[in-house]
Amino acid sequence: MAEATAARECHWDVDGLRISGRAWGPEDGLPVLALHGWMDHADSFAALAPRLEGCHVVALDLSGQGLSGHRAAHASYNIWDDLPQIQRVLDALGWEDCVLLGHSRGANISALLAAAMPERVRGVIALDSLVPEPVAQDFVTTLRAYLTEVPTQAARPARSFPTREDYIARRAGQGNARAVAEALAERALEEGPEGWHLRGDRRLFASSAVKLDRDDVEAVLRAIRAPVLNIWAGDGIRAQREGTAELAQWGGELIADYESNEIAGDHHFHLDPEAAEQIAEAVKGWLARKL
Repeated sequence: MAEATAARECHWDVDGLRISGRAWGPEDGLPVLALHGWMDHADSFAALAPRLEGCHVVALDLSGQGLSGHRAAHASYNIWDDLPQIQRVLDALGWEDCVLLGHSRGANISALLAAAMPERVRGVIALDSLVPEPVAQDFVTTLRAYLTEVPTQAARPARSFPTREDYIARRAGQGNARAVAEALAERALEEGPEGWHLRGDRRLFASSAVKLDRDDVEAVLRAIRAPVLNIWAGDGIRAQREGTAELAQWGGELIADYESNEIAGDHHFHLDPEAAEQIAEAVKGWLARKL
C-alpha cells in the first residue's frame, strides 16, 4: 500500500485520557474527522478512508472504545459527552473546522456537533444513520434506568471469549459479514491469560440519562447549516429497525442542504471493499460539488 493510503497511528491527551486513532492521506488534504459507531473503533474506516483521495482522514477511537482510555469512575457515556473531547482533538490537530464522517452512533454525534457548533463543521457525511431516533419515554423512567444500569454495568467483568475466532464467530452470528468481524477484531479485543476480552467500557451498555424526543431531534436537524450527505445501507438499520425510516424524510424537510442515497450492503457496508468503493465515489463527487 502506498504511503499516502497507509494508516498511521495517532494519539492525543484529552481530559486526562489517552485518545487513540488512525490517519490516512496527505496532511495537507481536506480535513475529515471520522467517528465510528457504538462499540466499534477507528478501523471501521479502514476500507473507506484510503479511497478518499485528497482527504486527510483522521478516525478516532472514541473514549471507552478501541485503544482509547476509559473515562473516570464518575463520568458518563451519554452521546453528547463525546462532543467536548472531539473539539479538543480538533484543537490538537490545528483544525478550525472539518468535514465530519460518521457511521451509526458516530453519525448521530456528528449531527449534534454540526447543530451546536456550526462554525467547526464544513460538511457532514452520515453513514446508515443521521440523528438519534426520537424516544417518547417518561423522563423519570429513563433517569432511573440510567442510575440503575451504570453501576450494574460498571461492576460486570469485560465480555470475554476463549479465542479470537469465538469473537469473530459471535459477530458473524449477529449479522456481520465475517470479513467485517475480522477487520474489527484486532482493535476491539485484548488478549489475557484466560483468553480474549473486549476493550470497550462496560458503561457504554447502560441507558442514557436523557433521551431525545421528536422536538429535540427536529431542533437538531433545523440547526444544521453545513451540507449533509446521508448514505444508507440497503440492508442496514432502516430495513431492520422500526422508527428509522422517517429520518431521511425529516432530513430532507428540515436540513437546508441535504442529499440522501442508498448503497447495497449491511450496517457495516463501509467495511466491504465493493461498497466502500461506491461510498467513496459518492463522497468524492459530493465534496467536489459542495466544498
